[in-house]
Amino acid sequence: MPHHSSETGPAAAGTRFTFEAIGTHWTIDTARPLTDGLRCQMLARIDAYDRTWSRFRPNSLIRRIATAPHGGTYTFPDHATTLFDLYDRLGELTDGAVDPLVGRDLELLGYDAHYTLTPAAPTERAAHQRRTWASDITRHGATTLITHGPVLIDTGAAGKGHLIDLISAELTRAGHGTHLIDAGGDLRHQSPRTLRIGLEHPDDPTRVLGIARLRDKALAASATNRRAWGNGLHHVLDARTGTPTREVRATWVVTDDAATADALATALFFTTPQHLATVYEFTAVRLHADGRLAPSPDFDGELFT
Repeated sequence: MPHHSSETGPAAAGTRFTFEAIGTHWTIDTARPLTDGLRCQMLARIDAYDRTWSRFRPNSLIRRIATAPHGGTYTFPDHATTLFDLYDRLGELTDGAVDPLVGRDLELLGYDAHYTLTPAAPTERAAHQRRTWASDITRHGATTLITHGPVLIDTGAAGKGHLIDLISAELTRAGHGTHLIDAGGDLRHQSPRTLRIGLEHPDDPTRVLGIARLRDKALAASATNRRAWGNGLHHVLDARTGTPTREVRATWVVTDDAATADALATALFFTTPQHLATVYEFTAVRLHADGRLAPSPDFDGELFT
């Protein structure tokens, strides 16, 4: 979610490159064919990103940090500044509900590296000492983190959007300034032409709740039906309690870059668009648990219910 309703974007008569990466399906549309070299370069960039940020790969930097008994000092790639800055701001704006140290809570609920989808015993979950980005991580400079014990970072709130932006920048540098990237429904659209996007119903992927018009922007969506398992368990956790959120079922955000859109789509489960708008410029739609669709006043699109 979302899914394409109709397209007037860059690759209606161009080329399409599809592949699987970071656990999702990618489609990259361009007006001209991509060279084999550029395709390999983008796949290598995605793999390198995954080697840094994945909590599912045993050899990733994130897993090293998670298994360091006394913590340590870790330097990330230059692009990490964007993610770290986002988490600094969103932790404040959501009073700690959005926090990348939620990784251990996800594991305890069964969303772990082995996809067991079996929650730990209540006693083990109750004994977990919750860590926070604000108190248990020290930023040193732009891209270095200092930890004082094992912490499990999960960048699921913004990481995919961030990676989309990095791939978009590679395409532009290679002369493909007009393009559309779709990674599991999160989009980066670089074109002066308008793209109409269907907002997928979280209960029925064959239905749409409305249409968003996208032009030279990014759109990200989040929903509690994605990565859901067990009795009411899903991946959108309130980091303050380690439990799945209940009041909002789905969100859609349109803004200039995919990292911010992805992060705000998560933040909207815990705070209002008006509050986030004190810092960020974006438009959004929220689907509440009672079925209400709530668009921001300047949302460019139409809703059907």
